[in-house]
Amino acid sequence: MNIKKRNSKKVLSLSAITLIVLSGCQLAPQQQKIDLPVPNAYSSDLPQEQVVPLKWQQFFSDEKLQTLIAQSLEHNKNMQIALLNVQRVRGLYQIEDSALYPSFDINGSGSRQQLPADLSGTGNARINSQYSATVGITSYELDLWGKVRNQSEQALQTLYSTELSQYSTQISLVAELANAWLNFATDQQLLTLAQETLTSQQESLSLTQKSFDLGAASKITLEQLKSTVAAAKVDIATYKRLVKRDKNALNLLVGKPVSNDLLPNKSLNSLLNLPAVPVGLPSELLTQRPDIKAAEHQLLAANANIGVARAAFYPSISLTANAGSASSDLGNLFNSGSGTWSFVPSVSLPIFNMGRNQARLDVAQADQQIALMTYQQKIQQAFREVADALADREGYQEQLTALNILLQSRQSTFDLSKARYDNGVDSYLQVLDAQRTWYSAQQQQISGQQALLASQISLYKVLGGGWEQSVKLAK
Repeated sequence: MNIKKRNSKKVLSLSAITLIVLSGCQLAPQQQKIDLPVPNAYSSDLPQEQVVPLKWQQFFSDEKLQTLIAQSLEHNKNMQIALLNVQRVRGLYQIEDSALYPSFDINGSGSRQQLPADLSGTGNARINSQYSATVGITSYELDLWGKVRNQSEQALQTLYSTELSQYSTQISLVAELANAWLNFATDQQLLTLAQETLTSQQESLSLTQKSFDLGAASKITLEQLKSTVAAAKVDIATYKRLVKRDKNALNLLVGKPVSNDLLPNKSLNSLLNLPAVPVGLPSELLTQRPDIKAAEHQLLAANANIGVARAAFYPSISLTANAGSASSDLGNLFNSGSGTWSFVPSVSLPIFNMGRNQARLDVAQADQQIALMTYQQKIQQAFREVADALADREGYQEQLTALNILLQSRQSTFDLSKARYDNGVDSYLQVLDAQRTWYSAQQQQISGQQALLASQISLYKVLGGGWEQSVKLAK
């Protein structure tokens, strides 16, 4: 009785082992939760409840800019390359995933061979004919150790990573185009300011030249005016050059020539109606950035690759089988009694290969650690980028406030200097000096507006295109 019990236990144990083996083993390590190597949150002055998801259409509300962004997403070459990369990697994944399933092939063959008399076995030359038609499975590997599944998982995670990289390319393109559009508007506004200043100074130069000819103005005043006119012409030439370069940059980013009706024609303070960017965002938000999510999927792919390398230490079993008909006469190929079949299992067990399998496992484990370090490094870099963008936004806002005060003061100084000159209190040199400082303050104020808007565009980019953006990946 005890012997029967022991035998029954052995049968049950063997059955359990067989079921475990046939169900497949998972040799890839499970990815544990990774603590973020950054502080828990950015400096905050707004409650987190104000955080809302934003798309680029909501962030950049100007109709002209929206049209250009839509065109660039369709025609930009970098964007098209990124989409083609996704298409390519999706095909590679389908190739790897297909290995999970047996492939059925239909094969037909025929042969005729003439045998000489000394080889025919009958003493007479004869012709042998053979025809066959079969359907079967060729070299299907039983995935006992999860090798094929891990290869498929690695390809899937690589596909996810590529899709996210494509989305990251889109965010970068949107931000780069918005900045190029902003640069064009800034240089155009500076060009207009320089042209207006030149017109005013040329009028003053003409009047001063007449006064000088009559002996009512000094030579130094006349030369000072000539120098300011020349300086304005230098600025005009500079900004004309920059505007042309800005247009070239827009053409490249959009992927085709930009029509003039889509170029900005507003002042900077009304050019981009960007929404308020909340601060006090949690650091976990960084893990939703497409480039960081891409690195995370690369880490998961590296984990799957470890499973592939570990499976190389275990035996692999492949099956080849077919069934069909065979006959020496083509007309009798499908007649009764012409059936044929074959079943050819094969087992391969690694014994000695000079440590090749161990080296491959070492490489896979090193790749996994590199992927982990890369993932954490990207998070640290992203945290710094967001922190810098927040600091820039705050600093440029304070700077612009001070520049507005400076501009008002310089304009008042110019108005007072001109009034004193008109009343004969001061010389025209003081008016010229006040005019130069006022012109400089106007330039600084325009540049300050651009810097503030650029910092908000940068924040849109470094936060991954929004505050709670999510990307759906479909298998």
